[in-house]
Amino acid sequence: MTEALETRIGKALRARGMTLALAESCTGGLIGHRLTNIAGSSEYFLGGIVAYAYDAKERLLGVHHQTLYEHGAVSRETAIEMARGARQVLGADIGLSVTGIAGPTGGLPGKPVGLTWIALSTREGETAEERVWQGNREANKERSAEAAMEMLLASLEQEPSAA
Repeated sequence: MTEALETRIGKALRARGMTLALAESCTGGLIGHRLTNIAGSSEYFLGGIVAYAYDAKERLLGVHHQTLYEHGAVSRETAIEMARGARQVLGADIGLSVTGIAGPTGGLPGKPVGLTWIALSTREGETAEERVWQGNREANKERSAEAAMEMLLASLEQEPSAA
């Protein structure tokens, strides 16, 4: 049986002496919930910000007003600014963000229900990935959280250990 994703992330962060901060929108704190199910997660998980509204993204995470109005809350640009903001506000080595349209409503032309952007921000650089899910609201939230954690773990496994 393979270890839970959250356990593997914790071990990878610990091994590298790195800390994590989250910015969650469509997942509503689900990633933070999963990470804090692991005893000792306070060693590497500094905290998370659930910023659902535009105003919260701006005030709590420093997402630019212009970014939100030009690209929307569910965009590569917003996801990256959210990840960067979480990392900076909480003083972490890594910022991970998720923003999406969980459904069943909220889809727009070019932005269907299930569209999700996941981003990582470190001092070395930033990256984002787009996903589109076909499930119901709860399934879309779970898949988004899982995909974000997989992206984080893959990034950590590419980094050399700080041993």
